[in-house]
Amino acid sequence: MGTEGKVGRKLLFLFTSVILGSLVQGKGSVYTSQTDVQVPENNPIKLSCTYSGFSNPRVEWKFVQGGTTTLVCYNSQITAPYADRVTFSSSGITFKSVTRKDTGEYTCMVSEDGGQNYGEVSIQLTVLVPPSKPTVNIPSSLTIGNRAVLTCSEQDGSPPSEYSWFRDGIDMLTDSKKTRAFINSSYTVDPKSGDLIFDPVTAFDSGEYYCQAQNGFGTATRSEAVRMDAVELNVGGIVAAVLVTLILLGLLVFGVWFAYSRGYFERTKKGTAPGKKVIYSQPSARSEGEFKQTSSFLV
Repeated sequence: MGTEGKVGRKLLFLFTSVILGSLVQGKGSVYTSQTDVQVPENNPIKLSCTYSGFSNPRVEWKFVQGGTTTLVCYNSQITAPYADRVTFSSSGITFKSVTRKDTGEYTCMVSEDGGQNYGEVSIQLTVLVPPSKPTVNIPSSLTIGNRAVLTCSEQDGSPPSEYSWFRDGIDMLTDSKKTRAFINSSYTVDPKSGDLIFDPVTAFDSGEYYCQAQNGFGTATRSEAVRMDAVELNVGGIVAAVLVTLILLGLLVFGVWFAYSRGYFERTKKGTAPGKKVIYSQPSARSEGEFKQTSSFLV
């Protein structure tokens, strides 16, 4: 009985080992040494992808940027758009030289030919590009008491740039109340969008403004400086313009009335009687005894 029990336990152990072994073999693993890769533009880079548990692996790579998906590698072969600058190996894909357009998510997908075993891993690639000189929209003057938005942006930086603003060379922090130099101003800075918002504009906001873009790679760049003045609403000018308009309108009405009172419009309506029409008729043949008239006119 003891011997039979030992044999049964051995058989159970072997059966369990076979089942577990088949389950382990049927579950492949895919992994990478780095899920977030950064590399300067025009440099080479390798995106690693290693795997285990696949008896006959089929490897594919896809590239996702925004809403666009592109196949880089299909069935362990580099596709035509990437064939001249990307090479494939069992441990990953290698770019000879990257551009800013290569920034995005790359996914390594490994499967068996029969489709029973599958695994994948994703890598975020960021191609580093320093920011270009930002462009700004700064009006020469703003009316005190109104809301105003100054804008700053640049298109080349990768990763996207963040922005800061300066007035008369002094850094304007995101909140005006955090800096003593701007305690009497009322503004906010959005470092992501680059907007400088005055709400409202105050008499203390006059000065020379410029913005700066930085993304942690290369040198920060700054825009041209522009002078902006905060001015009072010109109430006197508005009143004067309204008065001039009313005077001109009054003169126009008086001119029309005067013309009517003098009868100028009635004479124009009556005008000169049109000339009478003269109709010429050729006389018909008559006998010699009748009154002869060579022609007649009807008035």
